[in-house]
Amino acid sequence: MTALSVTNLCKAFGGLRVTRDVNLRVEAGERRLIIGPNGAGKTTLFNQIAGELTPDSGTIEMFGQDITKLASRKRTHLGMARTYQIITLFGRDTILRNVTLALLGLSPLRWNPVIDLEREQHLVDRAHEALASVGLSHIAERPLAQTSYGERRRVEIAMALAQSPKLLLLDEPYAGLSIDERRDVQQLLMKIPRDVTIVMIEHNMDVALEFAERITLLHFGEVIVEGTRAEVVDNPRTREVYLGE
Repeated sequence: MTALSVTNLCKAFGGLRVTRDVNLRVEAGERRLIIGPNGAGKTTLFNQIAGELTPDSGTIEMFGQDITKLASRKRTHLGMARTYQIITLFGRDTILRNVTLALLGLSPLRWNPVIDLEREQHLVDRAHEALASVGLSHIAERPLAQTSYGERRRVEIAMALAQSPKLLLLDEPYAGLSIDERRDVQQLLMKIPRDVTIVMIEHNMDVALEFAERITLLHFGEVIVEGTRAEVVDNPRTREVYLGE
């Protein structure tokens, strides 16, 4: 079954075309890597898939349902979750509360202006489970401001996983991490079960090659190469884009 289907997607800002007739098909359970140099249009493509930008033309389907015009919050309820290249979390709150707030966004309780999250044990328990899955349960009560950058990356992934997504979009999860932190995040992503389809953006191709089964190379908003790891690495267009050959 196809988890994500993007057809002839186009987006322009004024005279600048940032997505040019992009076609993308990701099968359920697949690990897809989207690569490309800075300015290739990777995050703009993600923002359209997530509903944060409206495409000028083309369609987006998730598990067979057309979501092109669906609000981003409704895509979340259908099983889409994402992380961001720039981490945006609540630094004064604890790690646990950050994850619990992510769960609240999917609950009817979000409409209650006086809710006491600490009393909503089912949300707290699920948040603890998500933190355990990323190896952070032992510091759940620590204020986010007192964590390392790598730990914050894992908190963001925990927030996404807590929502029980069917489709997980990861926007440069290795950005800004040390070699050891990259290894930890890599091991974490490898453990995510196959009932979650993962599409990941990464600027540094070497970092994420081990993760991906199929790779899509974007350049100036166009898909110029797509295939298995070996096919993309060996393609002359890939060497041209990354090495200037």
